[in-house]
Amino acid sequence: MDFGLVLQTDPPASRVVSLMKRAERNGFTYGWTFDSSVLWQEPFVIYSQILANTQKLKIGPMVTNPGTRTWEVTASTFATLNDMFGNRTVCGIGRGDSAMRVAGRKPNTLARISEAMKVIRALGRGEEADLGGTKIRFPWIKEGAELPVWMAAYGPKALRMTGEEADGFILQLSDLYLTEYMVKAVKDAAAAAGRDPSEVTICVAAPAYVTEDDSPEALAHAREQCRWFGGMVGNHVADLVARYGEHSGRIPEELTDYIKAREGYDYSHHGRADNPDTAFVPDEIVDRFCVIGPVDKHVEKLKALRALGVDQFAVYDMHDAREATIDAYGSRVIPAVNS
Repeated sequence: MDFGLVLQTDPPASRVVSLMKRAERNGFTYGWTFDSSVLWQEPFVIYSQILANTQKLKIGPMVTNPGTRTWEVTASTFATLNDMFGNRTVCGIGRGDSAMRVAGRKPNTLARISEAMKVIRALGRGEEADLGGTKIRFPWIKEGAELPVWMAAYGPKALRMTGEEADGFILQLSDLYLTEYMVKAVKDAAAAAGRDPSEVTICVAAPAYVTEDDSPEALAHAREQCRWFGGMVGNHVADLVARYGEHSGRIPEELTDYIKAREGYDYSHHGRADNPDTAFVPDEIVDRFCVIGPVDKHVEKLKALRALGVDQFAVYDMHDAREATIDAYGSRVIPAVNS
């Protein structure tokens, strides 16, 4: 199993670079960041420094979207980084929850994501792409350029499209039941489209918090540090409920039940451990969606995820134990999972 580190690009950028260097030293092979231009610093500028200060780490956004940048600019940025540092980028893409809403726009439609994925991937590989009737190609791309595009998804239509079109699937939660359900949906869609399901890389991303023991006090602190994640996922779930209904049968009720007490969401606290808008998230959801507890609990859950077809676990590291989590994974969790 591969391991990734997910960070927000809070200033100073040097700290983001430092944590990514630390992650690579500890056996992580992917580095991801949020991409929301109003809330955080520009990630693609920082990627250049991460790549220059690491040897093999692959980097990318979790996730960008097709609405805040024109597609040829997105493709050119990835392709430039790949030309400078080797094929070490992944284009994670989705609807643009915070990036679009904070800027006063609606998240992108699936049709727009589909079209953008095709254009960005083709241009990033040096192939010709059609931009609304104008065909373009980057003349400077060298032979052998690659740009995998991984799609973030939760709902039935998005899961199907991921299986049909994306190179990878990003699932932002680590609940075993929901992971099994959604990975199956993606792989079934890939097979139905005539693709080899094994060619779709499966990446599960969730907060991880390693405690010294499983005492009530230690677990309570870990839950409070990770409760924000249930609120972030709840934004996507609320959109699905609005589209399909609360009891439509299209979405597992294990995913929708917990947002009934959700009252509002302020994106100024998005993805932060002190988010006051996530009190509605119960302990059970934190335990299911995140990976918390002593090392053995992390190893147990990660092995279970791997058995469900997960290729990478990406650690959301937004809490009060960033370095300690990276080090614990490097010294104890990753070796145990991959032994």
